[in-house]
Amino acid sequence: MKFTPIAILAATLLSSAAYAEDVTLTIESWRNDDLKLWQDKIIPAFEASNPGIKLKFTPMAPTEYNSAINSKLGAGTAGDLISCRPFDASLALYKAGYLEDLTSMDAMSNFSDVAKAAWQTDDAAHTFCVPMASVIHGFIYNKDAFDELGLTAPETEEEFFAVLDKIKEDGSYIPMAMGTNDQWEAATMGYQNIGPTYWKGEEGRLALIKGEQKLTDPQWVEPYEVLHKWAPYLGDGFEAQTYPDSQNLFTLGRAAIYPAGSWEIAMFNEQADFKMGAFKPPVKAKSDTCYISDHVDIGIGMNAKTENPEAAKTFLAWVASPEFAEIFGNALPGFFPLSSAPVEISDPLAEEFVSWRGDCETTIRSTYQILSRGTPNLENETWGASAAAIKGTATPEELGKKLQDGLDSWYKPQK
Repeated sequence: MKFTPIAILAATLLSSAAYAEDVTLTIESWRNDDLKLWQDKIIPAFEASNPGIKLKFTPMAPTEYNSAINSKLGAGTAGDLISCRPFDASLALYKAGYLEDLTSMDAMSNFSDVAKAAWQTDDAAHTFCVPMASVIHGFIYNKDAFDELGLTAPETEEEFFAVLDKIKEDGSYIPMAMGTNDQWEAATMGYQNIGPTYWKGEEGRLALIKGEQKLTDPQWVEPYEVLHKWAPYLGDGFEAQTYPDSQNLFTLGRAAIYPAGSWEIAMFNEQADFKMGAFKPPVKAKSDTCYISDHVDIGIGMNAKTENPEAAKTFLAWVASPEFAEIFGNALPGFFPLSSAPVEISDPLAEEFVSWRGDCETTIRSTYQILSRGTPNLENETWGASAAAIKGTATPEELGKKLQDGLDSWYKPQK
């Protein structure tokens, strides 16, 4: 078969024309509350610096996402880019061949091992989603109330309880807003908030997965002892208090301290009419290393069957960039970019939370990776145990034994 110079030129021009056409990437997500952010800020910023690639953000209801994205991927109708929930839901998509392996992308070097852990295989050999954002645990407090009572943010466990005692003694405020009715609140804002201080963050979490530590060990039991000491400061009727009740008690100015996740920041900014501050989980002694739960929340991966893999990887590399981090971190205060590049956060409360990354060791919630795949589910069991610890319906030692017995019944780590 022969090609004339004219035919070759024509073919080249056709190829160039096809390449020059805009590529449209569709992004699947459960974050339907983020639609305006994508339309107004993220998409324009990316398209301005990447001519030829258009983005279409197509969120769905959060409760429908897992089943819907599985169906769309199975039918071959899913978008080019897939928002990734942390751990097992996304791992299942990767194992089914729906998500592309992104391990070799240069952009992955912008993230810590902790940040990538939610979107890796159990052996950490393969990473299949680019980390986007996390939420950080700590305590939000009413600054006006603290100023009124002459209090400063506590740093140590001793100072923490001394502050609670002073607030209780004054009687103007409920010392701390948290209930046990919903159980998950006690576990997420209680046990997983202060616990890393005792089990030393990643050191303890990974040792638990390997079977080198048990939930009956002192470092896993002691947080329940501390939670029980919270009970006298939670106000009358905390046993029946729901999560929205706790939020309202704080934003209405009736409680001085709120054990928090940073996702509360945007709503609290809207609802509270007083100044707020934040302090990190107290350490035992000022010389101790501090630990924070900087829990991975959302990532984004590439549909293995996308027809636009190069364009998709261009977008994923941009998600790992400082430009994206600054846009996302400031548009959604309390949802913090996971890339290692420093980001200037304009919201003062969010900036306080994210500043702890420079002071403390970071970890993720201890029950989320591997340990909640069986029955009984360790995450759900920890909810009940945390509520029971606060109420005193079981001893910390009994709770640790129950949790470990449940884990032993189905989880046999490789020795």
